Amino acid sequence: MAKDNSLRVEGATLFYQVRGSGPPLLILQSGHGDADAANALCDELADRYTVITYERRGMSRSKIDAPDESLTLATHSDDAHRLFTALTNERSFVFGSSIGALIGLDLVARHPDQVAVLVAHEPPAFELLPEKERNRAMRLQEEAEEAFRREGAEAGFKKFVELAAVDYNDREPEVALPPPTSQTSANLSFFFANDSPAVRRYRLDLAALHKSSTRIVPAVGQSAAGSAPYEAAEALAEKLGLKSAVFPGGHTGWLLRPKGFAAKLKQVLGG
Repeated sequence: MAKDNSLRVEGATLFYQVRGSGPPLLILQSGHGDADAANALCDELADRYTVITYERRGMSRSKIDAPDESLTLATHSDDAHRLFTALTNERSFVFGSSIGALIGLDLVARHPDQVAVLVAHEPPAFELLPEKERNRAMRLQEEAEEAFRREGAEAGFKKFVELAAVDYNDREPEVALPPPTSQTSANLSFFFANDSPAVRRYRLDLAALHKSSTRIVPAVGQSAAGSAPYEAAEALAEKLGLKSAVFPGGHTGWLLRPKGFAAKLKQVLGG
């Protein structure tokens, strides 16, 4: 069972949960996900790892002091760094998906001593794509933000699903999606107003990633080949001279195929 906690950082109070036993494994959520979003995945991992989940500032129970539009991925990675500093002295495992993968890459670039292995699942590092594909991905992301501003969070989310080629029918039989709530809408609104623009502004520090002692594992979803996040992960692997790991499902395989996804993650992480 997960234990609820909070940590005060500069400009925010972070809500986080810890469950299981073994070496530390931090889960960096994607999109508008909060600490509960990956519960099914975390339950599959808790027999081998001390699983840490947290809510990015502005999401659900993580309160931000003064919300504005200047949020950066460096702020998020600094929050993850401070959470690690508070919880462990060990070099730890990190799994991040989508924006969470970018935050993990920034964390490794800035604090490689804290991360033994990073699995970066489909980071939206569209800067690495060839010009035509890059422009299309950036345009779709901007269209999702514009749809949010014009019509609301649900309209923006539909555009995002198109960009990431998410198929909610591609799931394990026992997986049931939770119904949307007012908190879901609030998190989506915060994501589109703050986090999505921060993703578009972010640029990877490839030089620092090359020098890092962290083992970086770019990862793709088996059923999402050809999507912009899939191709960005493949491009990252090529830039770093690595081979990407293939995980079950698509961009949200961690949500829709938690058993198979956890088994693959255990295989990749070891420990």
